[in-house]
Amino acid sequence: MKKDNKTFREMTTDELIKKINDSRKSYVDLKLQHTVSQIENPLQIKYQRRDIARMLTELKNRD
Repeated sequence: MKKDNKTFREMTTDELIKKINDSRKSYVDLKLQHTVSQIENPLQIKYQRRDIARMLTELKNRD
């Protein structure tokens, strides 16, 4: 799940924004699934949230 910051640095700004939006949707779905039923690896939620934070940080650093 964890991605290196290098991966995010290599993406274009448009790709990064699209990835952030997709990750946010995936994060919400994962949280809902975890609330309704059990998921195999609850740590996925934590990793997803941190990846989103890494991407947002990279996006802010570009400005």
